[in-house]
Amino acid sequence: MANRGRAIFNFLKQYNWHTASRSPLANDASFRRYERLIKGETQVILMDAPPLKENVSSFIFISEFLSKLGYSTPKIYAADAKNGLLILEDFGDDTYTRILNSRSKKPTEYDLYAIAVDTLIDLHCRPPTETVPKGLPLYDENLLIEEVLLFTDWYIPAVLHHKISVDSRNSYIKAWRKVLSPVLNTEPTLVLRDYHVDNLIWLPERSGISACGILDFQDAVAGHPAYDLISLLEDARRDLTNDLRNEMMNRYLEAQKSFANKIEPKNAFTRDCAILAAQRHSKVIGIFTRLSIRDSKNDYLQHIPRVWALLTRALEHQALTPIANWMADNLQEQHRIIPARVIK
Repeated sequence: MANRGRAIFNFLKQYNWHTASRSPLANDASFRRYERLIKGETQVILMDAPPLKENVSSFIFISEFLSKLGYSTPKIYAADAKNGLLILEDFGDDTYTRILNSRSKKPTEYDLYAIAVDTLIDLHCRPPTETVPKGLPLYDENLLIEEVLLFTDWYIPAVLHHKISVDSRNSYIKAWRKVLSPVLNTEPTLVLRDYHVDNLIWLPERSGISACGILDFQDAVAGHPAYDLISLLEDARRDLTNDLRNEMMNRYLEAQKSFANKIEPKNAFTRDCAILAAQRHSKVIGIFTRLSIRDSKNDYLQHIPRVWALLTRALEHQALTPIANWMADNLQEQHRIIPARVIK
């Protein structure tokens, strides 16, 4: 810890920020830590991302890539990638989450979601040659299955108090391979992976979709356009009314008509939304459990009932029948709860 503090001080001194006042900002589910630095009339954000746990090179690359496309990401004023340190533009405190919780009349909930959806529309209507940088990892079958295994490897032991059998785990993988097949055949776009209200910020001084600041994108991959839409409209941390969700989904679907030969028919896209919703919600239940068990971050457990409700709804789609059947055979309703502990 002392060595980490020394590295941070030296980094700040190199860029003349060592005399700034420092105040911590709320941490997220990652190992990254943030501080606001204030010196006179100027303020910036320090990102502290321990290099053994995080990769700031990816953040730098995707931030600059999105900025060149015209999207609002924080400018990077200084970087020490080796030590996982960045000095970033300070977008302020008006995250979507904070505004929505403040019950402010402007911007409205509808306005915020509409601009966030319009940002995805703008991104997805562009050709892959423009939106998928060379070398970007694919959101392929292996990665999608690796993520859903967080459910079997962390959540199920925590609620059943024993590990799942090898046969059951293998049948789970087999079911997902069958289910995921349709979403692997769509022309890829840039998928930000954590596109939801905690990672979006309102920038009222900017116009159009530039008013939607994007904060979290270092895990971007090339994949199906439905993923980020579902991440936004089926939020693990926040309830949306069915009316708002349907309005925003229809807004996106209506815009698809102008996506020249890029997007599937409406029924196929709706199916893929259900598949990727089930995939994401299974992953998130596993992640929230792991955060509690491994990292002692227990606040995320409170969201598991919401995520279970979203997962249950997704599993009603006929395309998810193999997963629904597996759940029925391996995890009864009374075990679909907030976990307390795990036996390793």
